[in-house]
Amino acid sequence: MTSNNKKAEESSMVQVEAPIHGDMLESILTHVPLVDLLPACHVSKSWRLAVSTSLRHHNRVKPWLLLHAQRTRHPYLTATYAYDPRSRIWLQVDQPPIKYVYALRSSHSTLLYMLSPYKFSFSFDPLHLTWYNIDAPIVWRTDPIVALVGHRLIVAGGACDFEDDPLAVEMYDLKTRTWDTCDSMPAIFKDSAASTWLSVAADSDKMYVVQKSSGLMYSFDPITKVWQGPYNLRPSTNVWSSIIGFAEHRFILVGLTEQKEGVNGVKLWQVKGESWELVKEMGEMPKELAGKLKVESSSTSSISVSFANNFVYISNTSAPGEIILGELGRDGSCSWSSTRNAAVGVDDLLKDRLVFSCSYVGLGDLRRAVIVENF
Repeated sequence: MTSNNKKAEESSMVQVEAPIHGDMLESILTHVPLVDLLPACHVSKSWRLAVSTSLRHHNRVKPWLLLHAQRTRHPYLTATYAYDPRSRIWLQVDQPPIKYVYALRSSHSTLLYMLSPYKFSFSFDPLHLTWYNIDAPIVWRTDPIVALVGHRLIVAGGACDFEDDPLAVEMYDLKTRTWDTCDSMPAIFKDSAASTWLSVAADSDKMYVVQKSSGLMYSFDPITKVWQGPYNLRPSTNVWSSIIGFAEHRFILVGLTEQKEGVNGVKLWQVKGESWELVKEMGEMPKELAGKLKVESSSTSSISVSFANNFVYISNTSAPGEIILGELGRDGSCSWSSTRNAAVGVDDLLKDRLVFSCSYVGLGDLRRAVIVENF
């Protein structure tokens, strides 16, 4: 064989690169979007371990914000977009067909529901891939507060004008699949018994309802069916709207404030359970970010606040161009940032009804989404 032939043979040989593993692989994976880490888990056992280590120690999974845009007329077409703060990217999620569709609403960050005179549909999994369809409660409601506490779904207030009790409360047990009536909401909510004027939060034991304008709160125990309160959560007189939620088992109060120069501000407080006292101010949103929300005191109902893990997302459904993120530290502090809503200007559905939810989305949730062909 001539030297020229040897060179030709050598140049045609496939060069095998040294495998990437260990710290180098883990470092590379920290820059890979979460949705793209799913196929990386199937490369090999060592890659699967590297993905796990990277997510656990280097660039952890962070709660996603889900934006649901829905047509206000039949057939109520819905488009869903997700923001992953870990990767700082927006994704479009193709939701599976929903058997029954009506006006979409959200409650305490993780619950989506639709209510008509005949049906009640709801979903509470992270990406809302599963919907439950049940009979509507006895009392016809147009704008109730809804909360999922354990295996009990509570529907309160929001009754139509022709109903006898605007403060009526009903509860659906997911285990027995039956509705039950409860004591009505406290009389203080008589003129504000709707989700427009109330903020609701829920943990594994109780539902918490606060009147946005006054900061007065009551709690409801679905086991004893007893309301307790009132508790005054209004930090100061310049707070004109109070919104509540849970972040990593901490009860958080978001207050929209008015300032002398006319700029609307946003502050966070941590609330102590049992005594329901304001423990400490966690932080104030920088003025330049608060200005991006374009909030006016007359548009309280357009402000959406979603909580999950140590994140809080604040947005204005009437001006959804910018989303504000607050990341809560273990020391009680809050770091602020914002992201441009990538869906604005892309989807015409955003001109109709907008609903936000927030969920911790892990690789297991993405794996399930891929199985039903959602990504």
